[in-house]
Amino acid sequence: MTEIQTVPTSSIDPDITSGVAQFLGPVVVDLTALAVDGKQAHWHVRGANFQAIHLLLDEVVEHAQHYADTAAERVVALGLPIDARIGTVAVQTTTPALSVGFQDSDVVIAEIIAHIDATMVTVRTAVAELAELRMPGADSSRRCGPRCSAPPSPPPPSPTPAVGRAWTPGSWSPSP
Repeated sequence: MTEIQTVPTSSIDPDITSGVAQFLGPVVVDLTALAVDGKQAHWHVRGANFQAIHLLLDEVVEHAQHYADTAAERVVALGLPIDARIGTVAVQTTTPALSVGFQDSDVVIAEIIAHIDATMVTVRTAVAELAELRMPGADSSRRCGPRCSAPPSPPPPSPTPAVGRAWTPGSWSPSP
């Protein structure tokens, strides 16, 4: 069988491009594992606070899927493939195993927190390594976890209009 070689199709240095893929690949894998196991936990949670935990797990899954997609698309945009097939994820994830079957809410919470913690270690490692590459892909990795991104700073307040002038959006104009 012929082996297919992948060559980055970006104007960015191929070593940097490969580095981005190397560091974002594990992020995609762990976020995908978190999404799959989060949904499994969502279906099998029982006990106290069932409804709240059931809904929270949906949010965890939604965020994990979104950030996995963001990281994967960054790699693909650089012209490299990403492997997040379920078999690859099962072998390569750093997240702990999830208990089988129905579980009490306390067990589910502890296991999902352990999944999030393991994923955050992977994200933080990628952020640190990408920062050393001095590559725009580092920004993409920083958005890969809800606790990793900060909302943008609000713009500074507008100056107070001078006496005798009225402010209108986009300009200063004299008062009538």
